[in-house]
Amino acid sequence: MIKTLRVPDYKQLFLFFILLLLPIKNSFAQTNKISQIDSLMKWSNRIGVFNGNVLVSKDNKIIYNASFGFTDATKTKKLTPDYRFHIGSITKEFSAVALMQLQEQGKLNIEDHVSKYIPGLPKWANEVTIKNLLQYTSGIPDANWKKIKNDKDLFDGLKLVDSLDFKPGTNYDYTINNLFLRQFIIERLTGMNFKTYVEKFIFKPCKMTSSVMTLFENEKNIAKAFDNNLVADKEELPITGGTYLTTKDLLKWENCLHSNKVISANSVFELGQHFDMPDTQSALGQAKYRNGKLIEHLHDGRAGRYEALLVSDLDQKFTIILLGNNYNGKLFEISDAITAILRNEKYSLPQKNKP
Repeated sequence: MIKTLRVPDYKQLFLFFILLLLPIKNSFAQTNKISQIDSLMKWSNRIGVFNGNVLVSKDNKIIYNASFGFTDATKTKKLTPDYRFHIGSITKEFSAVALMQLQEQGKLNIEDHVSKYIPGLPKWANEVTIKNLLQYTSGIPDANWKKIKNDKDLFDGLKLVDSLDFKPGTNYDYTINNLFLRQFIIERLTGMNFKTYVEKFIFKPCKMTSSVMTLFENEKNIAKAFDNNLVADKEELPITGGTYLTTKDLLKWENCLHSNKVISANSVFELGQHFDMPDTQSALGQAKYRNGKLIEHLHDGRAGRYEALLVSDLDQKFTIILLGNNYNGKLFEISDAITAILRNEKYSLPQKNKP
């Protein structure tokens, strides 16, 4: 009996070898991207425009997590990924989410007027809604920092406001009183300190075990801010709400928010709405949606010489987090370069500020 020899299917063999090589090719490409990010960060630190921690996540995995520079103005101790930084305005997301949690529980409606929850304020509280506070369209003047030393002074200052700068909902002004009034409403409605509420209903469910909110004492691994003349920032006022956290905890927060673990997708969409005018922020900073679903989230923050930036592209599944304690105003340039690297695009290195 004559056996027929089977001729190999060379096309199938070719495809087989290609499939074998793909993981190696992808692994090499990612290694190359990580190397480029590392070179970019070392450059940024070397020319003096970045002192802090950086984290990059891709496809739900941390691909880069590093520290550059020093913990404080003495420059005697180097930073590590365990250090915590003040995240400035990114903190405002916590009070916004807390209000949406309470709305989902039927305890408030963001269309309600402030006077419903804090009756002791002047008549303008009958005009301003919680939604105005979330979108910075309340018209409430900024706090008078010359007279403020604590939470009580902030509340007393609100009671002294006799008129609004504009009719609520007709203009935009990113004033800090919007934030503190949100916190006061949460405290009045829940009967607990805002810090306690956040620790229990935001930090804990999101497993943000390294995050701390002012007021606190004797916490370790807190980066201290300083300027380029090595002058340390003044001590922070004893006011509730300032948040210090690690890059990993900020990533946990981002994942928690995007996966609708703390509030629903509808609430996340509501928080991303902003006043219809260029350069205005929502309660989430800058948020883009497609068919009601969040696809991009960017929020920056500053407190003294602390600086923070969170950039997340949910379509391309990457998140960039930069936290610094020596402000130089270069975080957007750095994050733009990292974004370009992740997208296989050309990028420019950040340059030192001119004297």
